[in-house]
Amino acid sequence: MEPTTGLILRRITQTDLSVSAHKLATLILDGIAWKDGYNGLSRGTAAFTLTTLAEKMDVSRQYLSVLLGELEASSLKLEREKPNGKYAPWLFRFAAFDESEGPHDVVSKGHDTSLSREESHKTIFSGHINIDEAPNVFRTCWAELIKAAKTALPCWNVDTQAIWERFLAFNRARGNARVPAGYLLGFMRRWRTGSSSTAPKASSEPEPLAKEDPKMQELHDQIRAAPSSNREFHASDLCRLIGQTAYDARVLDVVRQFGCPRFAAILAVHGRAVIEGEIAR
Repeated sequence: MEPTTGLILRRITQTDLSVSAHKLATLILDGIAWKDGYNGLSRGTAAFTLTTLAEKMDVSRQYLSVLLGELEASSLKLEREKPNGKYAPWLFRFAAFDESEGPHDVVSKGHDTSLSREESHKTIFSGHINIDEAPNVFRTCWAELIKAAKTALPCWNVDTQAIWERFLAFNRARGNARVPAGYLLGFMRRWRTGSSSTAPKASSEPEPLAKEDPKMQELHDQIRAAPSSNREFHASDLCRLIGQTAYDARVLDVVRQFGCPRFAAILAVHGRAVIEGEIAR
């Protein structure tokens, strides 16, 4: 019997967990893909950054780690891995449902019509793409699919339009005028962050614009001042120094000042602290 949303949800409610751990398990369940390729994920997998989970749970990163540990030690056997690099989202899955047999009181019946059934998912790359039809991805039906699928792929932090432009350039270089839509997902899965010798550098054109904007240059300089690989240590050191409330206030100020995502604001706050000598690099 293959697992469904209903089966896992029943197991979650029957597992002895804290209230917060129950909420976290349900949140992860809501993001699980039930068909290979759905949102770019393998079947039975969900993708989240720890920052996103902490925000959705409205808890600190430290307490989030405690809750994840509780789920990992429970009968749900939560597993997580990061196969796409240290900056990519974590992939989560409930390993308890890999077993061929489970308790009879939580197995879904044959008439279960949960939306987790494999046949019900429609977010799949199907059809064909005309390479010269639409240079602006947001005027096509592919923008939302790219945004959803890239969350667990190597191109998770690349702009949707940049992915589209490089995909078009890649196919033009090969003389392809029309390709199956599945090629786009495959292209994203094989994404390389370095320069490509087989396609023009689609991301090279916007760079001068970024340099001409002093405000964004200031933000980037602050982010570069503190290595993002040490961001958890930076956050811990800065919170210990100024307190969680002041730390959150600084992040919010950066978001308001630059209009950037929260993750970029956090890195900028760390960079400012390094520049001002509050914490070590």
